[in-house]
Amino acid sequence: MNLQKIEFKNKEGHSLVGRLELPVHQHPHNFAIFAHCFTCNKNLAAVRNIGKALTSNGFGVLRFDFTGLGESEGDFGDTNFSGNVEDLIAAATFLKSNYSAPSLLIGHSLGGAAVIYAAARVNSVKAVATIGAPSNPKHVQHLLQSSLQEITQKGKAIVNLSGRDFTIKKQFLDDLEHTALPETVKNLRKPLLIMHSPQDNTVGIKNAEEIYKAAHHPKSFISL
Repeated sequence: MNLQKIEFKNKEGHSLVGRLELPVHQHPHNFAIFAHCFTCNKNLAAVRNIGKALTSNGFGVLRFDFTGLGESEGDFGDTNFSGNVEDLIAAATFLKSNYSAPSLLIGHSLGGAAVIYAAARVNSVKAVATIGAPSNPKHVQHLLQSSLQEITQKGKAIVNLSGRDFTIKKQFLDDLEHTALPETVKNLRKPLLIMHSPQDNTVGIKNAEEIYKAAHHPKSFISL
């Protein structure tokens, strides 16, 4: 496997940092982009392992940090779900300009919802895979439950997620009100692989069922 550090600009002009993994022979038959989960980063073990599996099968894989996370520039407090989608489109544009346009998008949790939206706007994408994705991006609000009132009344709040503090602003919640994932899935018309664990206590298995029902064939579900 060949690993390269790359940087590209998002819609707002922030520099996003990623790693491009290539097969040993450095001639991938297709390129894929991986979108990490809410407040996560590109270096999670699961993300790296999936990347290695794909490169061993001849894919080139770009995994990057969304705006304000990991090594990427920007203020996380100013980001939202729509911004994540725009970051994915910027990543696809980077690959198209410098390597080859991506044919596969993969996303974990909220990143899974984001790749569905992005796939609808990136013509080169031929297939989409989600891992533990919510059927509605608003699902992420349950992680913010104890701070929702403060966010609504004061415009923002410091929220502790997995031992780290993040600033969540009201604009993040407002943006979620304009998402309609089932309708986007219905209109996607691209092969969709849905992977989900029945033991997932963060994003329940019913979310996978709802995505599957909304999607047209070809579609597949794998229980993890």
